[in-house]
Amino acid sequence: MERKMFDNSRITKNLENIKYKIIVLSGKGGVGKSTVSANLAVSLSKKGYKVGLLDSDFHGPSIPKILGIEDEHPLSTQEGIIDPVLAMNTLKVMSIGFLLEDKDTPVIWRGPLKMNVMRQFIGDVNWGELDYLIVDLPPGTGDEPLSVAQLIPNTDGAIIVTTPQDVALVSVRKSINFVKKMNIPVIGIIENMSGFKCPHCGKQIDIFKKGGGEKAARDFGVPFLGKVPIDPEIVEGGDSGTPILLKNPESDSSKAFADIVENIEKNISRKVVK
Repeated sequence: MERKMFDNSRITKNLENIKYKIIVLSGKGGVGKSTVSANLAVSLSKKGYKVGLLDSDFHGPSIPKILGIEDEHPLSTQEGIIDPVLAMNTLKVMSIGFLLEDKDTPVIWRGPLKMNVMRQFIGDVNWGELDYLIVDLPPGTGDEPLSVAQLIPNTDGAIIVTTPQDVALVSVRKSINFVKKMNIPVIGIIENMSGFKCPHCGKQIDIFKKGGGEKAARDFGVPFLGKVPIDPEIVEGGDSGTPILLKNPESDSSKAFADIVENIEKNISRKVVK
């Protein structure tokens, strides 16, 4: 990726034809944020929306693997415009994972270089006209997620992903305060890994407790978007590059994502917390 001086007005102009710009974040890693981001983008795309998905995690870019497009490469024109990779022939995707020499190459860059490249991902990628741009932020509430969020003008809302147990909920509360301090509306909270249905007896087992995401939503007065269960098919789909919504659209997990997307559609314009 070429290193160059960047005029931030190009970002504003490049994103002016995107109806909704949404950041997806979590206060800590390991909660399945990228898997949730990918499946939300797939679900929105399946509903007929024009969708883009930006993977802004330089050190753990998992979106290409999850969508089965890790061997693809974006194309750059003579004018410096970058054509994103297409998933499912419709979903526009950009990730540093497409640009690494091989899958095991680490990104050993300092902050200024990473932000320069991220400006290009936002300002030079041919996102075109979109209904939704989903931005998968790096985990945490530190320098990198802050810098990426600040690069996106007029962000329409934030979706916070958590798991049910108390140790994750401490971080989700920090995430809510993070976006509030940035004056970004909270679209809602998603509770991932929420219960496991035994395939033999059908009994629900709450491996990571339950209800924590709902409680956090009540405590902060923000919408609860829904729960996604622990599902081996989600794991298998991520490993094989076939998201659960394509692998098994009738599964409980696929239905959960469909319900969550409906709630996002309802809440996106409400400016819940600002």
